[in-house]
Amino acid sequence: MVKNVLGGVLQTCCTDPLTGFYRDGKCNTGPDDIGKHHVCVTMTEEFLLHQASIGNDLITPRPQWGFPGLKPGDSWCVCTEMWKKSHEAGIRAHVRLEATHENALEDVTLEMLSASARLN
Repeated sequence: MVKNVLGGVLQTCCTDPLTGFYRDGKCNTGPDDIGKHHVCVTMTEEFLLHQASIGNDLITPRPQWGFPGLKPGDSWCVCTEMWKKSHEAGIRAHVRLEATHENALEDVTLEMLSASARLN
């Protein structure tokens, strides 16, 4: 059973657009996922722009990688370290804890994730 950061079964992050390193809608991970796409985030314009400014362009479509480009309101499994950089810069976007892979806790704390989970 794949677990989320709360210890329960990992829930689906998003199927439209289809997210996840394995494009299964979940923040599943494995040895090929060197970016650690563990954190399920609902995008805001501010988060998208900040991610682009630190080298993680989530806006531009990349069809060769099955990436549609994101807009505010979309949910996506983002790399834990890139999420952490936005968090540390004070940029917040809603984190869905039930859809965030437990391995995110190797790089960030549950308290950090929970602070963003309380956002509306």
